Amino acid sequence: MGDRESTSHERQAGRPWDDSYQHGPAPWDIGRAQGAIVRVSEAGGIVGPVLDAGTGTGENALHLASLGLSVVGVDVAETALDMARAKASERGLDAEFVAADALHLGQLNRAFATVIDSGLLHTFDVDERAQYTQSVASVLEPGGTFYVLCFSDEGSDIGPHPLSQDQLRAAFDEQWKVVAIVPERIETRFHDDGAPAWLATIRRV
Repeated sequence: MGDRESTSHERQAGRPWDDSYQHGPAPWDIGRAQGAIVRVSEAGGIVGPVLDAGTGTGENALHLASLGLSVVGVDVAETALDMARAKASERGLDAEFVAADALHLGQLNRAFATVIDSGLLHTFDVDERAQYTQSVASVLEPGGTFYVLCFSDEGSDIGPHPLSQDQLRAAFDEQWKVVAIVPERIETRFHDDGAPAWLATIRRV
């Protein structure tokens, strides 16, 4: 992944995503699946095959694999992927973890019924967000569902890179239908009760 262009977040931070895991644990690496993803899966909202974009150390993907879903987690951080693969082996779970750039998912040459994003979209600037949703559209089957969990700009003790509902909606063009955007929480290592978030349910037209 060394030949890819750095993202706006990496340029602002002055370090690549992999550094967050080499000197971790990262603030978002809570050692379990996000509660919002668990609740969506319990409600039957996630069907396989599933792509977990920005999987990190794989907790969301591994939770879905434990339910018997076919799941692929992708990330640019090789250290995180190594950790995710080790967890899968330790837990006896069948989940695939692949080094891939979320802005160029078409290079996977795969198709998915569901894509989940826990904390990735909000790290991109406006141009990257448009590129990212195009990238997801290239691998999500028509009629498939894209779940986005991102920091919200509403509430107290908000996380970094918060998005308004309008900013979130603006990332999706005519290839998409925004079905719902509801308040949620993103759990982090620094928030006792999570940070204000949006959970968006978006359908690929």
